[in-house]
Formats: sequence, C-alpha cells, structure tokens
Amino acid sequence: MALVQTLASASVMTNGGPSSRVELPPAAPRSAAAEPAGTPAPAEPEHEEEEEPEPEVDIVINNVVCSFSVRCHLDLRYIAMNGDNVEYRRENGMVTMKLRKPYATASMWSSGKITCTGSTSEPEAKVAARRVARYLQKHLNYQTRFSNFRVVNVLGTCTMPFSIKIADFSQKYPRTACYEPELHPGVTFRISELRATLKVFSTGSVTVTAPSVAAVQQAIEHVFPLVHEFRKKRTAAELAAAAAARARRHPSQLASDSEVDLVDSSDEDEDD
Repeated sequence: MALVQTLASASVMTNGGPSSRVELPPAAPRSAAAEPAGTPAPAEPEHEEEEEPEPEVDIVINNVVCSFSVRCHLDLRYIAMNGDNVEYRRENGMVTMKLRKPYATASMWSSGKITCTGSTSEPEAKVAARRVARYLQKHLNYQTRFSNFRVVNVLGTCTMPFSIKIADFSQKYPRTACYEPELHPGVTFRISELRATLKVFSTGSVTVTAPSVAAVQQAIEHVFPLVHEFRKKRTAAELAAAAAARARRHPSQLASDSEVDLVDSSDEDEDD
C-alpha cells in the first residue's frame, strides 16, 4: 500500500505579490515495520488511495524594520519647522517622517540615527531609507552620508492548511514552546539558531518575528513538520473563513478563474 506523504510549498509574499517559492520539508513518514522472511505480501487494494493535494503555505511579509545613520547632527526643531510630512514628538526626543512611495515611516534622532518601519520587503526598506537621507540632504541642506544600513527585524505571517492542537504541541516541546492560555491564546515557539520567535495559534495561523526575510522562511520550514503531527480537521466555518482570506490575498487569481469558467460555459453553449 503506497504511503501518502503530505508536501507543502511556501511562497514569500509582500503586499504586492509573491516573490519566491520553495518546498517545505515533508511531514515525517510512517516507518515500515520489518516483516519476517517468508511472510506473504499483503494484497494491494483494487483502487489505490488518492493522493492528497499539496497544501500551499503563503508567507506574507507585513513589516520590515531597518536602521541606518546619516553621520551628522540633526536639529529636530528645524526639521519639524521646515520638513514635509513630519511630526515632532518632543517627549520622545525624535521626529517622525512619513513617505508615501514606498510607504514607510522614518523616526529620526538628533544623533543622526534613523529607523524606518512599514516596508514589506528588504529592497523596499533600503529604498525608503535612502530617500529619507536624500531628502535631508537636498531639501534641508544637511551633509548626510548614508551608512550602517541593516535590517533589524521582520514580521511575517502565514496560515497553515489545517488547525493545530496547540496544547499537545506545547507539551511535546517544553523547552522551546511556552503555552500560557491565561496570558496569550497562542503558543510561543522560539528557534535560537535563527533568532526567530513564532506565535502558533489553534486556527493554524502563525506569526513570525526574525532578523531577516530568509530567517522567517526558514522558521516556517522548521516548524511545519512539527505542527503537522498535531493537525486536526477544520470545521466548515473555518474552511469558509480560510477560503475568504485566500480570495482576499489573491484577487487576481480569483478573477482569472472566473474568466476561465465564463469561457468554458460559452464553449459549452456553442457546442449545444
């Protein structure tokens, strides 16, 4: 009897669309027990079991936080009085500036250190950082030098194609998983090698915080076979909610599917 292994493919996505796709490691297969010599092979069923469709796991990058330095002193009051789309937060000792394209928010300190949040990819975060430094140079006459750029934090989310028994999951991995239902509805799972922290919920939703986009993807690949062991069947309401969420994430694919249905129906009418 052929063993059926569940494979899943993951794609790292931004709000604009998918950027890459890799295959997640398969769930641990059942080991075949050694049979004594001379034992007749079991009769194969007439119809082999149909293979399960490969579930797709979309990793959506929601926020990329980066930091850099312009290597010059910044007069926050001067920036607040003469800059565009800025807000002076005197109690925090910083000025925030919002960019529209790419969408990001820059927080500036008088020491010249600046952090940018709100981007959905590492290249987009670097473009936003360089535009902030260029704005200070061209419009506010600062002698800026773009340096020490690095991505410090990335927030990603994904939804597993199944619900998870998080209580059993946390009990099997007590060293890396922490489940306190009185404080938080999800399991906090830490991967020290990747410096990643995951929040695993019973609905199958997983939130990942890691130093880079690649670390987010590796963290999902690491945790997928672990939670696959504790999967449970979804209810009809959960399946409907997952389908609605997928339709919101892929409106173009939904439209193309509807166009194909219309073409097929028109062909049938012509044949009639």
